[in-house]
Amino acid sequence: MPSSANTALRLGCYALPALAAAQCAPALSALGPLRTRLLPRLSGAGRPGHVALTFDDGPDPLSTPFFLRLLDAHGIRATFFVLGSMSRRSPGLLRDMASAGHEIGVHGWHHRPLPLRGPKATFGDLRRARDLVADVTGEVPRLFRPPYGAMITAAHLAASGLGPTPVLWTAWGRDWTRRATAESVHRTVTSRLRGGGTILLHDSDVTSAPGAWRSALGALPRIIDTCGERGLTIGPLRSHAPCRTDPDW
Repeated sequence: MPSSANTALRLGCYALPALAAAQCAPALSALGPLRTRLLPRLSGAGRPGHVALTFDDGPDPLSTPFFLRLLDAHGIRATFFVLGSMSRRSPGLLRDMASAGHEIGVHGWHHRPLPLRGPKATFGDLRRARDLVADVTGEVPRLFRPPYGAMITAAHLAASGLGPTPVLWTAWGRDWTRRATAESVHRTVTSRLRGGGTILLHDSDVTSAPGAWRSALGALPRIIDTCGERGLTIGPLRSHAPCRTDPDW
């Protein structure tokens, strides 16, 4: 093999892993403690006396209405990161959620790991979900949460081009597992929860263990009570930012 070809091959061997690392390195943002410390804005850090309550994977007519009724009973509004595929099946439910005052963000069209998808597919997935939500609710969603919290480079570029701001979380309930209970979800959420934090729960089991949403629903009243005991107000992410004129938001 000519020396020039050898050189090109060696460069390729180094370049391919480097490109892969560049694409996937931002997926480290899914690592909660590291993300919260180094990327507070991406984690959803907000004003100290407030907690943002968020839900993923709906709207699901089998489970989401239970959450809506409970939140309404407590006078609380939340942010729902919806899947385009689920929204297409239940546009009326999505419209009701927005009409009730809840904030609607996008979670993509399908719940697929973005590191396994290319830039074109990632862009198309987000655009399709954004456009559907805008058509159904009459409002263009301003927030985006990638599946599994994997903010790869392609997702950053897609969000930048399409407009929605990426937001992840600071505390979750691990409510998607078969072993999750209302007690375990409450304990897991509140052990990491601080003022200015963002809670992640799921109002659907479409990507979770069957019936797992019941653990989040059962934990929710206790989470609300614990926030009250700690002097924290609860609301959607739109009420969470320290300052709306902050260019980072």
